[in-house]
Amino acid sequence: MLKLYGCSRTRSLRASWALEEAGVPYDYARIDLARGEARQPAFLAINPFGKLPVLVDGDLILAESAAIVTYIGEKFPASGLVPEARRARAEYFQWSAFAISELEQPLWTLVKHDFVLPEELRVQAVRPAAMWEFARMVKVLEQHLQGRNYVAGDTFTGADILIGHTLGWALHANIALASEVLEQYADRVLSRPALEAARQRELG
Repeated sequence: MLKLYGCSRTRSLRASWALEEAGVPYDYARIDLARGEARQPAFLAINPFGKLPVLVDGDLILAESAAIVTYIGEKFPASGLVPEARRARAEYFQWSAFAISELEQPLWTLVKHDFVLPEELRVQAVRPAAMWEFARMVKVLEQHLQGRNYVAGDTFTGADILIGHTLGWALHANIALASEVLEQYADRVLSRPALEAARQRELG
């Protein structure tokens, strides 16, 4: 059986969301980041990065949320998480990369300088630049979603998990999307039953 190592309020929600969308059984191992469990030898033996999520499937140990979502989609093609049609598949990879490399990064910069980095390394002066960058990337996403329900092809995919989770992260931080198109997209994606099931799974 698949085993997912995760923690609530982290990117591991993307992986559990994908598993719930695929409708497959899996074990969920909670790692308490606040207590330093991800830095203990037992977990570092699984993932030397000391980060979550981590998916274990037999002798495969896979980290990085986008890689895990893609792996689940390809292992369980009936889920539709990774499109089969060439054009939609290309869009899937483009917008998955966009989610990780462009849309998420300004938010991660804010979080790191708020509480993740050692206090002496935090620089609050980066906040305006990060907010400006996020606003630019949100505008790119808004333009792409004009007249579309999802980012890749005509159906929900793993790219929507990655982007939807990131927009949810922004909303949780009280960063307004300032776009009816994006607000409707976020509502559509973040109201999926599989996401709620994943949240409940993480809470135990």
